[in-house]
Amino acid sequence: MTAPLAALWLSAFADLWSLPAARPCSAAELAELTAEAPTPYRLTCRAMLAPGQSIRRSLLIEGAEASGAGLDCNGGAVGRPGVVTTTRQPTLAIWSRRLDARHWSRPTDIRIKNCTVHGAVRVWGMGADGGYDDLRASSRTAEHTTTTQGAAPSHVELERVTIVGTGSIPLYVGPGVTRLSLTNSTLTGRSDATALYLDAESADNRIENNSIAVATRREAVAVDGSARNRIMGNRLTLAGRGGVFLYRNCGERGVIRHQTPSDNQITDNVFSGAAWLRPQLVVVGSREGRRSYCGADRGYPWGSSADDGDRATGNVVARNTRR
Repeated sequence: MTAPLAALWLSAFADLWSLPAARPCSAAELAELTAEAPTPYRLTCRAMLAPGQSIRRSLLIEGAEASGAGLDCNGGAVGRPGVVTTTRQPTLAIWSRRLDARHWSRPTDIRIKNCTVHGAVRVWGMGADGGYDDLRASSRTAEHTTTTQGAAPSHVELERVTIVGTGSIPLYVGPGVTRLSLTNSTLTGRSDATALYLDAESADNRIENNSIAVATRREAVAVDGSARNRIMGNRLTLAGRGGVFLYRNCGERGVIRHQTPSDNQITDNVFSGAAWLRPQLVVVGSREGRRSYCGADRGYPWGSSADDGDRATGNVVARNTRR
């Protein structure tokens, strides 16, 4: 194979990269997974529930040792209906684990399907230990985006999943998360903020063919310094709130946002229930520095430290309709 052909082949199949699937869960592991318990179950294998089975405890998929893990609920549920979840105690956590000052152990190739999740799903890399010190320190280096993405979970698939929000954001995609997909799924329930949040330095995520009908206090979907995402073919019920907002949350918690909300594709979505007087379906550059904390990251020559603007460029917004 010639060098040009080899390069073309590698480019064409780059999205197919994956690690081997984890081993199937044993009978003993499945029994523990579905048992009543106050602590999260650490999932490191591939589990398939029997018809009629559900999981009443929270789940933690953490670190490289969980790579390849998966859960097929076979129509069953995870969590308890109506129980309020928090940002630190979600129903399903897919998290990286801090090893030392510079290294994180991250899970990749996670597959969740055919599940109803009561509460929230949070996918988080750097900062998953509950603090923002690592993110702040990293953001003061020129390589912050690369470092954050290297520390975060990648290749996470959520398919035919229903997430019923009970307060915290139903699906939060944290700093640096790459190649997450949410397809043929439903976000419903309620949220104190948004239905879906794509946080800073995350990229290349796919949100496609979903129903998003969450009672929110803000816009349905936030794209905060997140790039190259595809938000396509979704049905969003807004109840008078905004739809998809693209911005860069400059200075929040002193973390410099390096990446801009750019090169996203927001196409072929259907919005219903928009406000009549001032409908905001897709807003590119919704903040432009209009926040009191934007100065908290000053003093560095890159990202939102140098420029509070959203700098949203190269986004494709097309064929979205209002009903």
